[in-house]
Amino acid sequence: MSLTRVISSLVAGAVAICMLLLGGWYFTIGMCIIVYLGQSEYFRLVQAKGIEPATKITLVVSQILLLVGATGSNIDDALFPVAGTLICFYLLFLPKIASIADISTSLFGLFYSGYLPSYWIRLRVGLDPLTAHSFPFSTDWAGFLTNFDLSILPRAFTITLLSFLCIAAADIGAYLFGKWLGRTRLSEISPNKTVEGAIFGILGSVSVSLTGAWALHWHHWYIGGVALGSLIGMTSLLGDLTESVMKRDAGVKDSGDLIPGHGGMLDRTDSYIFTAPLVYYFVTLVLPLI
Repeated sequence: MSLTRVISSLVAGAVAICMLLLGGWYFTIGMCIIVYLGQSEYFRLVQAKGIEPATKITLVVSQILLLVGATGSNIDDALFPVAGTLICFYLLFLPKIASIADISTSLFGLFYSGYLPSYWIRLRVGLDPLTAHSFPFSTDWAGFLTNFDLSILPRAFTITLLSFLCIAAADIGAYLFGKWLGRTRLSEISPNKTVEGAIFGILGSVSVSLTGAWALHWHHWYIGGVALGSLIGMTSLLGDLTESVMKRDAGVKDSGDLIPGHGGMLDRTDSYIFTAPLVYYFVTLVLPLI
């Protein structure tokens, strides 16, 4: 792993931790910027294929979805089809007759790089709106550091942080053990990915999730930890492979050059896209049952 890649990872990690700690509108605005940059890269991949999607209106309605998610009102699910309808109307009334590819790539751009990432805001901000806005300034950090009692911290913060750490563990495990032990190619989509790397990536995610579930005193923490870790490990791999398909089809190595050593914003955040809604529904629907 190059020094540039390591430094970029540390800077990105520091920014993510600050966003998570501050929560509220700080986290929301940070996510809005990340989504805008990633979605812009997605549309550049699409345009490289000669397709003309509804770039501007999709960028705008995606930002609206993110901002609404921060209110905790859970009406994003209703706004999503409305936003898709607006995009279709826009394409239908352009001077140039829209193609199937124009419409489908626009709607997928809304879903993939707008709607799905909005679940991180629902989780961090909408799940616990009151504590999310007062944390970290009202937290008894001295008591936390003395007793290391994670229950002092807001649930929305701890579960989002745990999810981010699981994704990071999956990425690092897959990268390092894939380089060291990788022998069996996982898929023709991404020749550098191996079965061994994927397995150790999932195991890394499960290890972090188990540790977090135990530290957070979940009931039947071993079940919840394995379930969440496996879910995150597999879906982060899915997100990585999905972006690889798009880059391969567009004929590019990276989605951009924004982050030294990593490529574009989409290259750095692809593992977080499909993971977001699954973590949210795991926490809100499955975890209470466990």
